[in-house]
Amino acid sequence: MKDERIAELTNRLRAWGLNGFAASLLESAGPLAFLGAQALYAVGPMLNPLFPEDEVTSLARLLEDPSSIQALADHLNQESPE
Repeated sequence: MKDERIAELTNRLRAWGLNGFAASLLESAGPLAFLGAQALYAVGPMLNPLFPEDEVTSLARLLEDPSSIQALADHLNQESPE
């Protein structure tokens, strides 16, 4: 599940052209990612009209796990398979 979520996020960020920016942000944010996860939990109910609740929750869980953050950054830094 975690790997699927990382692949999905990677594909979305690449499609938007934000993979380099997102990778840099993830690598430099460090412990702030945990605070971002807590913020997502707090504002999650307000995001329901825009995003499904399970997507917000899975993103928050990913941001709580340092190994997942590193894996996402690594995927974003890899060459896009085209």
